Amino acid sequence: MKKWFMIFLGVLIVSTGVIILKHTHVVTGGTAGLSLNLAYLFGLPFSVLFFIVNIPFYIFSVVQMGWKFTLYTIASVSLLSGLTSIDQWLPAFSVPVWVGVSAGGVIIGLGLSILFANGSSLGGANILALFLHKKYKFNPGVTTFIFDFIVVATSLYAVGLLRGVSSVFSIAITSIVISYFKNYIATKQEKPVRSKNVAVKKHTVEA
Repeated sequence: MKKWFMIFLGVLIVSTGVIILKHTHVVTGGTAGLSLNLAYLFGLPFSVLFFIVNIPFYIFSVVQMGWKFTLYTIASVSLLSGLTSIDQWLPAFSVPVWVGVSAGGVIIGLGLSILFANGSSLGGANILALFLHKKYKFNPGVTTFIFDFIVVATSLYAVGLLRGVSSVFSIAITSIVISYFKNYIATKQEKPVRSKNVAVKKHTVEA
């Protein structure tokens, strides 16, 4: 129950950051950024696009991360789609660019860190970042930034150069926040394994 609460909290925090970025008219990275980009281009709801775009990444998740992680991720993606859909009922408002990218970057980074630490993600590059971190101890913030930078670079024609640069600044902040919590994320990921090893050692000693 505690894990689900933390996942809900993480998704709630990320959805707040996404809505802030949307009203700043900049993009973010990953599948969320790609979905925002498509939403700008076609005028379709972000929540629907975000859910659809993530479907192919679930295959990689099942193969490399297992069903449990994948189910948590699907639940997180679905929840984010639902929470961000609330935006269509909010009154129209805009957020100054540098305020939006700063606040949005920090908020999304914090939310993703909570999700990573609790064995979940928001699909796309998040899955790759956690896989590389778990298997090769590669900094998840760096992986996230590289993937996000590519997404933002392809969205320049939709948001323009100035807002594109602002978007890069936002994903850099998100990556820094994730990198800051990387040791905490690693500790949470390794905890079940360590507990299992302790149990095995204890059983061996008793035998």
